[in-house]
Amino acid sequence: MRAAMLTEDHSFDVVDVPDPTPGAGELLLRVRACGICGSDLKTSTRFGAGSILGHEFCGEIAAIGPHVLGQWREGQLVAAMPLSSCGWCLWCLGGEPSHCEDVDLFGLGGTPGAFAEYIRVSAATAVALEPGMGDLGALVEPLAVGLHTVMEADLRLGDRVLVIGGGNVGAAVSTWARRLGSKEVLVSDPSASRRDRSGRFGATAVHDPAEGPPPSGFDIVFECVGVPGMVQAAIDAANVRGRVVIAGVCLEPDRILPITAVTREVQLRFAVYYRPSEFRAAAALLGAGGIDGSAFVTSAVGLHGVNDAFERLLSSTLAGKVLVTPAAD
Repeated sequence: MRAAMLTEDHSFDVVDVPDPTPGAGELLLRVRACGICGSDLKTSTRFGAGSILGHEFCGEIAAIGPHVLGQWREGQLVAAMPLSSCGWCLWCLGGEPSHCEDVDLFGLGGTPGAFAEYIRVSAATAVALEPGMGDLGALVEPLAVGLHTVMEADLRLGDRVLVIGGGNVGAAVSTWARRLGSKEVLVSDPSASRRDRSGRFGATAVHDPAEGPPPSGFDIVFECVGVPGMVQAAIDAANVRGRVVIAGVCLEPDRILPITAVTREVQLRFAVYYRPSEFRAAAALLGAGGIDGSAFVTSAVGLHGVNDAFERLLSSTLAGKVLVTPAAD
């Protein structure tokens, strides 16, 4: 099969690699589409040559491994969590396999991801999708990230919410925050285009950081940027006993002034991945038309377009979600 593989200089080359074979309890998917995630952009320079990224994907079942439970059939469109785990530890039994000590995260430098024609997944994490969903099935994963982030905030009916960062994670968080009962969702982002489109994802107001820090007094603040300084900005904007949830992937040291959080008794939490139940909920809402998936996607590229797409996304904030569709070239 063909795959967009990282090179020594952290660019992508389309190469031929052996076709994966599904093992016991696994499905082999012919990748329909795979989103480029902000974490892909940040971590691609940290992975070694030969890595195949891509963890936001959907695909048609090309082969079914032995001992697969469920009514799966070849050609069926599915999305799957980009991981495998032991299945029997306390984390797995508790519905949080991403915290399993033996978890294998796909597309993050180890097991190959979905910037390829095929990917091998665990049938236990797969969710059947309506055929008409097509490429938009790749949005299940980022929407599950947004749902998990909001669930970690213990959102209450009528809460005032600030979302710092109007990118794809921020858009998913805004969408769920409004659906789950927030009274107000203010999105803060320096990009005019992101502010302009934030209303499509539930935002009731926007803020331009160039005009100063966002207002304070929010019940919940979601940090969806992942650069130094944003944690303190989130704390500063929180109300007394407000909840701050960090979803941005920051790869550098960050400093905060704890006294601000102490005097307001701010709760500071961090969110990563999602539970299987949240993945299924995201798939169900997307399939039912409760979320306009097309609003997230701005363009699609084939495997040969991955390199240019990364360069474009790293140098601009204009684009929304870019999908990689291996069959396009």
